[in-house]
Amino acid sequence: MASDVRSTKDPIIKKLLRKPSAVVSLAVIGLTVLLAIFAYLFAPDNSPYANRMVIELGARQPGFSKQLLYIPTTTKQDKQGKLSQWFNGKASDLKALPINTYAFRDSLLIAQHYMDDGITDTVTFALKQLLPIDKQGISLIEQQRYIEHNQIKQATFWLGTDRYGRDILSRLLVGARVSIAVGLVAVLLSLSIGIVLGSLAGYFGGITDNIVMWLINILWSIPTLLLVFAITLTIGKGFWEIFIAIGLTMWVSAARLIRGQVLVLREMEYVTAAKAIGLGDMRIIFRHILPNIAGPLMVIAASNFAAAILIEAGLSFLGIGVQPPQPSWGLMIKEHYNFILTNRPLLAIIPGIAIMLLVYAFNVLGNALRDVLDVKD
Repeated sequence: MASDVRSTKDPIIKKLLRKPSAVVSLAVIGLTVLLAIFAYLFAPDNSPYANRMVIELGARQPGFSKQLLYIPTTTKQDKQGKLSQWFNGKASDLKALPINTYAFRDSLLIAQHYMDDGITDTVTFALKQLLPIDKQGISLIEQQRYIEHNQIKQATFWLGTDRYGRDILSRLLVGARVSIAVGLVAVLLSLSIGIVLGSLAGYFGGITDNIVMWLINILWSIPTLLLVFAITLTIGKGFWEIFIAIGLTMWVSAARLIRGQVLVLREMEYVTAAKAIGLGDMRIIFRHILPNIAGPLMVIAASNFAAAILIEAGLSFLGIGVQPPQPSWGLMIKEHYNFILTNRPLLAIIPGIAIMLLVYAFNVLGNALRDVLDVKD
């Protein structure tokens, strides 16, 4: 009789919670997922892709703070709904200008434009040049107050800025979406293909098994990155293309494991009884055999999730993964790895630490699941 998967969920969770390492890994993964989903709510720079450049503030140390004067641009952005702002960021009609000091003189604003340490110049703006159209009819005092409260703000870059003056913390949060998404898509795609081919090969055997194993052995002999390169060149570079390419290369290990499990389970008495009462092969596979290998599937899903994050980071570092301006942890390392030899190593080290922590959390979770479920390799 096939086991009821639902009845095993609570004991597995309780066993995991008794392992401190598993609890910490679950906390890291859960926190990363939440930050990825609500990235634009937490990010100091909530512009699309956290791509607000302030060139004068390039490559600043963590904790750097500077006043910013927001100046209207000639390009007007389309209005966005709340859902669009939450998921895609809020496009702004304002450009940030770093300043040291400012003063109002009648209908003018005079500011010391910060260009670099010890280098400034004086810039002058008419108040009406800075105000939105619906605020230009208010009194002079109200104009000055509006600009002071809404368009002059103190910005603190908690993790510093990159070479283009973009906030690293914001790009790190938005970049977490890529790592979580690539892991999720790769796991779903690889498990879907692996379950179908592995179960068919293990259950039917014979020529079906020979064909699937021949395909597995061929793909197993090709380096993963080389295979991803080939698929990427075929379907193109881009956000979704790279996810699909990684998923199509990771099904081999899942199929091999599932095949081995099905080879054992197809000889069990409940499978023989199901055949005797006339149940179809597909029903036996998907209703009676696969639920009994849910444990090994969870273990390989955690392993594939970690591997997919590393592969995406490697591809982005090589320039064929996620493309700018969209942030990716691997792309952030690529853009700043040469700073490791200078006095700004954190530009590359911070996203590297983020990759390391998330991959380590998934590996620890996979090991914990293996211990809890007593999965034999």
